[in-house]
Amino acid sequence: MAQSKLPSNTYSKIYDIVRQIPPGKVATYGQVAELAGLFGKPRVVGYALFRVAEPDDSIPWQRVVNSKGEVSYSQVRNGSDYLQRHLLEEEGIEFKANGKIDLSTYRWNPGIMPA
Repeated sequence: MAQSKLPSNTYSKIYDIVRQIPPGKVATYGQVAELAGLFGKPRVVGYALFRVAEPDDSIPWQRVVNSKGEVSYSQVRNGSDYLQRHLLEEEGIEFKANGKIDLSTYRWNPGIMPA
């Protein structure tokens, strides 16, 4: 889907969902896409988060990772991929030796309310 054809509120929906991810938890691009009603379109989430102006503390973009539990590294991110890992570690998220996050431990589940 071309970005120019996205509804104007698509990125707003994505940002609203990402704002709900608590510190110390992560969501995947696909998970955020589904919650935003963008089934099968995780790249749209990536496009939206790439456009977050730095620093924008109101949108915790760093809490969204790929489906393998990894930070997605790319030259076009201009170092924000390394910043992402640093910010997640500051929130207490631990990376395994292979660079992955244990999604069974750290994945955000919006359907479960704390006891």
